[in-house]
Amino acid sequence: MKKLFLLAAFSVLFISTSITAQQKRTITLNEAIQLALENNYQLKQAENNLDLAEYRIISEKADFLPSISSSAGYSTQTGQQFVQETLSFTDVTSSGANGRISANVPIFTGFSNILTLRSSERNKLSNEETLKRAKENIIFETATRFLTVLLNKQQLEDAKESLETSKKLLEQTKAQVEVGSRPSVDLYNQEATVANDEFTVTQRENALKLSKLQLIRSLQIDPLQDYEFAVPDFDPETAKNSVSVSQDVNSLVEQALLNRSDIRSSEYNIESLEYQLQISKGSLLPTLSGSASISSSYSDQDPRGDFSEQFFDQRVNKSLGLSLNLPIFNNWNRMTQIQSAQVNLKNAELGLENTKLQVIQEITQALNDYSSYSSQLKAAEKSLIFSEKAFETQQERYNVGASTLIELSQAQTQYFNAQSARTSALYNLIFQEKLLDYYVGKLSGDDIDF
Repeated sequence: MKKLFLLAAFSVLFISTSITAQQKRTITLNEAIQLALENNYQLKQAENNLDLAEYRIISEKADFLPSISSSAGYSTQTGQQFVQETLSFTDVTSSGANGRISANVPIFTGFSNILTLRSSERNKLSNEETLKRAKENIIFETATRFLTVLLNKQQLEDAKESLETSKKLLEQTKAQVEVGSRPSVDLYNQEATVANDEFTVTQRENALKLSKLQLIRSLQIDPLQDYEFAVPDFDPETAKNSVSVSQDVNSLVEQALLNRSDIRSSEYNIESLEYQLQISKGSLLPTLSGSASISSSYSDQDPRGDFSEQFFDQRVNKSLGLSLNLPIFNNWNRMTQIQSAQVNLKNAELGLENTKLQVIQEITQALNDYSSYSSQLKAAEKSLIFSEKAFETQQERYNVGASTLIELSQAQTQYFNAQSARTSALYNLIFQEKLLDYYVGKLSGDDIDF
């Protein structure tokens, strides 16, 4: 009896554990974006680079302060030394100690301290904008993969619907062949149609699994868990009218030049390189620094007094000084640094101009594609309406024997293709809207939706 009770308890525990493990986790679009932002390693690297830029600014500010160092030492020496009193060499063991504190302060460094600090500040601003653009990239990629999952899911539903219609028609054709009202070839043709629809369903299932796997991988969540991605409520009419057709390329480009984080990052980087060029030119100027130090020592061979008297009074040395360094010739290293800084600045400016041209091309193409997809959606909706009516008409004619199975199959295929085309056109339009927002720099991730 006890064994039976333990076996029953174990069975209940195993079943409950299996049910819990098989429970699906539903993820919305905004939740997917938040997961991607939290788990993406590239974003974490960008955040680390921003922290590093902040540490550099702190270091550059500290360069204005004097540098202070100290040292202390103790030594023991054993060896022969000449003793004046005995006029002979004698083995002597002597001990000594020394200490020193020194400070150096930059007075004039060719403005390198000031320029280096400003360069680091611009570099930090550039890293901040790079971090923002990295977030925008993650948001766009996540939304795109999420949208692909929804598209494949809808296309799978359309394929299953077509398969169910084919199966019903197969049963009808089978009954008609059995009573002799239809030839046997109609049955074979319809069986082939069902098999083809089953193959299409399998293809769509594989496409859905692959898109889910890619999305899960990008979110960096447990791939062994089962997930369901929620379909957001969106109105096709709203999607078709979400972007004003009256918007021209110039207005969108102006918005992009103001909003795009990668452009602002390049601009801050150019300012940082301009300061780097001034630093290189400043290396040709003389530098001036001040120094101060205090040191003392003690030796047990000095008869003038004990440790306290020697170290704190008799053997104390103080110094103050100015150091002027005038560069004369350094094997052309300074000129090479100036030329290198000039080339880096020119390359950055060329890169910024290329980015701006790319923005114009991207927005122009995206706006044209949006208009094209909008027209495709309207045409696909009309085609869906007409193909649905044609299929229903052929179905009625087939039922009364006024139409052949081939004509009915063609009408069904056209209806299924129209469904698939309308679904693709709708999701392409939604994707193109998000792509346009990405190019203009409007993706923040706070309230993104379809």
